[in-house]
Parts: sequence; C-alpha cells; structure tokens
Amino acid sequence: MRYISTRGNKEVQAKEAIYRGIAEDGGLYTPVSIPSLDLSKIKNIDSYENLAKYIFELYLTDFTNDEIADCIDKSYSRGKFDTKDVVTIKKLSSSLFALELWHGPTYAFKDVALQVLPHLLLKSMPTFYKQALILVATSGDTGKAALEGFRDVDRTKIVVFYPSEGVSEVQKRQMITQEGRNTFVAGIKGNFDDAQSGVKEIFTSKKCIDTIENLGFFFTSANSINFGRLLPQIVYYIWSYIVLLKNGDIREGEKINFVVPTGNFGNILAGFIAKIMGIPINKLIVASNINSVVADFIRTGLYDRRREFYKTISPSMDILVASNLERLLYLVTKDSEKVKKYMLDLKTEGYFKVEEKVLKEIQESFWGDFSTDDQTRNSIKTIYSEYGYLVDPHSAVGFDVYSKYQKQTLDSTKTVVLQTANPYKFAKDVLNALFDGEYNNIDPFEAVEVLYAKTCFEVPEEIKNLISKPILHPDVIEKDKMFDFILEKIRDN
Repeated sequence: MRYISTRGNKEVQAKEAIYRGIAEDGGLYTPVSIPSLDLSKIKNIDSYENLAKYIFELYLTDFTNDEIADCIDKSYSRGKFDTKDVVTIKKLSSSLFALELWHGPTYAFKDVALQVLPHLLLKSMPTFYKQALILVATSGDTGKAALEGFRDVDRTKIVVFYPSEGVSEVQKRQMITQEGRNTFVAGIKGNFDDAQSGVKEIFTSKKCIDTIENLGFFFTSANSINFGRLLPQIVYYIWSYIVLLKNGDIREGEKINFVVPTGNFGNILAGFIAKIMGIPINKLIVASNINSVVADFIRTGLYDRRREFYKTISPSMDILVASNLERLLYLVTKDSEKVKKYMLDLKTEGYFKVEEKVLKEIQESFWGDFSTDDQTRNSIKTIYSEYGYLVDPHSAVGFDVYSKYQKQTLDSTKTVVLQTANPYKFAKDVLNALFDGEYNNIDPFEAVEVLYAKTCFEVPEEIKNLISKPILHPDVIEKDKMFDFILEKIRDN
C-alpha cells in the first residue's frame, strides 16, 4: 500500500505518511488505491478490535501484524472505553439507529482514533529523530482527545491551540486542566480557522521546520489531516454494517445511510472510504450547522469561504475551511494538478468551483443540508420526546438534517446517525433546549447537575470532577504568536 500527496506525485509508505502527517507540498497523504472488502468474510469477525486489526493490515502494509496488534490492544484495552466494543449502536426505531462514538476517555468520537494514533506514530518514527512535536488545532473535541492520547507518551510533545471563545466551557476546562509532562495548550484570539491555518503555516514553513529540527524535533499532526487519524474512523462504519447484519436489522448487501455531523470533513470522509471498500452505503448525509460551507458545496459544487463566520451551539462544527475535503476531491478526480488548482483558488480567491462531472460524482454518494441553532434545539427536544434519547447539539444537527433529507427525498433506507459527543459536554445548551431557555443564566457546571436531575442520564465521572481540577494551561495568545509559544514550551520543558 502506497500513499500519495493530493497535490503531487511522490509516493510514500504508510509509516512515512503517518510520521510526517502532512506532505511537504502541503497536500494530504491519501492511499493510491483503496482495498476491497470481502463482505462474506468480515461479517463473521467477532469483535471491534479484531475488525480494526483486519482493516489496519490492509492499509499499513509496512507494519508487521504484531505491530498492528500491539497498537490496537493498547488503544482499546479494557477500561479505556466504557463499552464492550469501543462503540455502541442504539436502535431508536425499526429504521433509525444511533451510533454512539463517545464512550472513550474524553467522551467524544475523536477518542476512537486518537487513542490509536500515538502508538502508530511511535512505530512509524525514524530512529534518527529524537522527539515528535505534535501540533493540533481544535474546534473543541480533538484537542482534549489528542492531549489524552499523547499524555506522557515517550518521545513526544503535544501542543494544542483552540479558539479561546469558540468552544464550550466543558471542552475548554477539559483542555486547560490537562495533566501530563509533555502537554501544552493555548487559546487563540480568533476562530478555529485561524488556529488551523496557523498550524498549517508552521508545518510548511522552512524556517519553522529548520528551527525545530535543530532542537531535535520533527513536526507531525494529530488532526485528521494525518491519515493515521482517519484510518481508525473507517472501522466503525464497517462495524456498524456488521452489527446491523448480525442483529437482523438489515439483510446481507442491504444499503444503509449514514448521517454525519461534520465540520472538517474527516469523519464523513472515512465513511466514503468505507463505501469505496465495498460497504453497501446508499447516502452519506452531510449535516452542517449554519456555517454551512460544506453542505453548500455538496449541493452546488461551489466552495466559498467568503462568508460571515457564526458562533453556534455546535462549536466543533464552526469551521469554514474543511481540510479533508481535499482528500475527497483527489479520490474523485485522481488529478493532483486539478486539486492543487482548487486549493490555490481557495487560498488566493477564497473560493473554488468544481466541474459539473465532478459534482455529479460527489452527489452520487453525498447529500447535504444545515441546521440553525433554533432547529438544533428543537431537534434535541424532539429526539428526547420521541425516543427518550439524549443527544448533544452536534448529534442533534445530524437528526435535524436527516429529517430534512427524508422530507425532500422520501428515502426510507435504514439510517445510522453518528453521535459525536456525550451530551454533558454541552449540558447547558442541552438543558435549555429541553426546557425552552429556562436555564440561560445557569453556570455551565451547575447545568450538569440539573440536567442529570431532570433526565437521570448518567454523568461521566471525568465531567463531574472537572470543576475541582486546577487550571494548568491558562495561556491565551494572539494568532501570530503561535510559533513563539511552541518554542517557549519545548525549550523550557
């Protein structure tokens, strides 16, 4: 298995793609070819861990099977996730299912991948590098999940940047109280796109690269621009098909839909790869909030970030530049020059438009729409009322967009809605959605207690204890001071 930059022709093996994170030309490493699955074989796989090993062996062909098994065993060992098979599927009706991806240590779907990535990275790193310096821009959940995944991992330091006013109070508290001798966090005066573009600029700056290499480090990423982050996410789409098949909810070969709340397009791209591999997927439904740049692109073929940026109650999706869309464009066109032109237009002009043929091919697999904050609140209330099921605002965006999809298409295909975070990470917004704004003035951590009292939905221990944890990372910096912050932390520690 070889990997190629979306913007160039140089091919590398999996280990190099993982330890580099991003290609030297700024492109994203993507498999040269996607392997096919034998559906009759995978349906008999008996555990999530064994499926992960099987899928990883298809993509990580320069890893030994023992190396892969070690990575999976350390990542998904008992106690790391509070459910038997890493993820859980809840049946809400005969045709609607909720795929809970938030049973890991930080209660967000990012744990499924970010518990694995540190182990993949350590096995990928060339011996001539002393330490990996992992840079992360986060719109909320990636930051904490990456910090937890890399905490005290040998030969690594991790620096996370988040928009200081663009994450929930629980998300922020999770990051700024993070323990670990190799973990560093700073808020950015700006939005997620500022943080993400700042990290990308540092990654591709020769001056920055030379400076950190002279200090004995190399840059890599824990964002989904790193294929090592994306690979573990492919597994839960395949697992969902296996579970629905075993439970008798679908027939062998029956197509299913997946609804994916998405900002940076990594999660849903993993679903697209699973479809290419042979999982019978009808539609991948892109669920955006009012920062609907991706959903609009799926509808029109025009990607235009020249628009107002909105802060919403689903902050992890408050993104106008979706990095992983670049991989989709490459997988559809197989033309690195065309992708390079799209990305240059986006950078210089603020938009790009794909050709009609490219758009039609994308629309064969994808459908998109968005949810306003009011619609998201209504969705939280409706899902709780109809199914007795509590969802966070991001997952609620998914349910709302799915209802729009049904009305517009009349499609009755059985559908799985991805649940991306535990509702207590956004307790205040969930509480106000259920009770029509009655608790607008409540403290976010008091909201956790009230939400439990009202719903009896179990509160994770980590979230219960957050309020009493000391703040270890108080820094808030200007966006042009990110590299200065990095140098200060790695030199002093």
